Amino acid sequence: MDGEGSSEEGERQLGRALSFGIPDTALGLVLGYVEDPWDRDAISLVCRHWCRMDALSRKHVTVAMAYSTTPERLFRRFPCLESLKLKAKPRAAMFNLIPDDWGGSASPWIRQLSATFHFLKALHLRRMKVSDEDITVLVRAKAHMLAALKLDRCSGFSTTSLSLVARSCKKLETLFLEESIIAGKENDEWIRELATNNYVLETLNFFLTELKASPEYLTLLVRNCQRLKTLKISECLMPDLIGLFHASQTLQEFSGGSFDDQRQAVESTNYENYYFPPSLHRLSLLYMGPNEMQILFPYAARLKKLDLQFTFLSTEDHCQIVQRCPNLEVLEVRDVIGDRGLGVVAQTCKKLQRLRVERGDDEHGALEDEQGIVSQVGVMAIAQGCPDLTYWATHVSDITNAALEAIGTHCKNLNDFRLVLLERQANLTELPLDNGVRGLLRGCTKLRRFAFYVRPGVLSDIGLGYIGEFSRSIRYMLLGNVGQSDHGLLQFSQGCPSLQKLELRGCRFTERALAIAALQLKSLRYLWVQGYKASPTGVDLMTMIRPFWNIEFIAPEHDGPCPRGTQQILAYYSLAGRRTDCPPSVIPLYPAF
Repeated sequence: MDGEGSSEEGERQLGRALSFGIPDTALGLVLGYVEDPWDRDAISLVCRHWCRMDALSRKHVTVAMAYSTTPERLFRRFPCLESLKLKAKPRAAMFNLIPDDWGGSASPWIRQLSATFHFLKALHLRRMKVSDEDITVLVRAKAHMLAALKLDRCSGFSTTSLSLVARSCKKLETLFLEESIIAGKENDEWIRELATNNYVLETLNFFLTELKASPEYLTLLVRNCQRLKTLKISECLMPDLIGLFHASQTLQEFSGGSFDDQRQAVESTNYENYYFPPSLHRLSLLYMGPNEMQILFPYAARLKKLDLQFTFLSTEDHCQIVQRCPNLEVLEVRDVIGDRGLGVVAQTCKKLQRLRVERGDDEHGALEDEQGIVSQVGVMAIAQGCPDLTYWATHVSDITNAALEAIGTHCKNLNDFRLVLLERQANLTELPLDNGVRGLLRGCTKLRRFAFYVRPGVLSDIGLGYIGEFSRSIRYMLLGNVGQSDHGLLQFSQGCPSLQKLELRGCRFTERALAIAALQLKSLRYLWVQGYKASPTGVDLMTMIRPFWNIEFIAPEHDGPCPRGTQQILAYYSLAGRRTDCPPSVIPLYPAF
């Protein structure tokens, strides 16, 4: 017995030596190769010393909710950060479901970042309010070292600030403004300033911003910035960009060139001899129609990414283009592509890794095609023909259990899958889809993000229970119109051990069930719910109360896009305490302890 005890003690000592005896230099080198935040978090929990080593070596952090912490806390935890991504408004804001005055000001963050984060070289703000003054403060403090500035779906600033950035940040490699709302859109002097003051720029993106951009300034930019690889602009007529493409020999990705008169023949608009630089292999063109699509044909075989979401193409047009693109890795289209088009994708694009099929324009027939319906036929074809997919988001008009099971059988590399079932078709082929969802989740074991937005009756309580049971690794989930009762939600919440962020819409659950589910989901950090069985006082939500857990009630806007009675709940962990900037439409029900 004494020998066994000595042996066990020796093993414990050896374990401690292996855990804590690693030299700091070696540990630092190892940590340099660990990028996954979950792995980093696990390392930091080993001991205080490893936590400190993680803090000093962590170069990038994503704060998924700006109100979950404070910039002061973040600096104390990670004083050597070089890159920060910060999100504010809930994702639902992209669909006009969140009041404009909800909050999300970047001012307190930018003040602290500018004053204390001495190594910060890259800043990515998403769905935040950023003022001209904020940008001025940032530029004054970081202009000499700022390499990347991303204002992603932000608002509140103007082209005056862009000019300041262009003049001052001479080491800027990335300027990203996509889908931001920017004042002074007619002023494009900032592009000229950028072209004459910056020679290391690699990425410029102001796609879908309505910013004016003169072809002369864009051509000057391309000519001066010899490292430019990505250029995504607003609407600018393609015939005016011929000089730009001739001037660039390094451009790899382009988005935003538009076509004007769909009735003009190709020959009359000089598209037949159009030129793209040899390095270009990622492309998105606006308002392209059948008359112009032939400009892609000579270059189609080398394309790795193609975005046709903003085009006037029919199902047949999609087929003609896609069959010439065997090397596509990323394809983004509307559902006008139809089952027939997806069949061509499955036959042709064997290297496809990312596929997005967005909803077409139901109100404007000019954008649609009578064949443009995606159903289980197209889904089955893609599942069988494109096994290397890692991301797949699709809108469908019909779907079956067999099609969902086919995804689980063939698409083993999926880490992000999102399906939205449209209401175009009155009768669906098969109900419910419980077994299909089970088959998909059992087969796609690498899934980390999952969205399943369907119609009432499509997924029963049993199916909701399957989602909980077979979603062991999923961290983000969006569910719409799922389940039949509180029982289904409670069954769901007994699973999902890794789920951190949950969004629910159009659910039939009571406040009490939502509160209990939030407590049972052990990893949950964020919950957003719109449309539930609300009580007059919200008293049943008290079950959800716990330390550091903020709960906000967002009242419906009777004159807004949300129908009357669609209350919202937003709950999240926060080390920052109670919000102090809530507008009248946001009511903190129970402040954090």
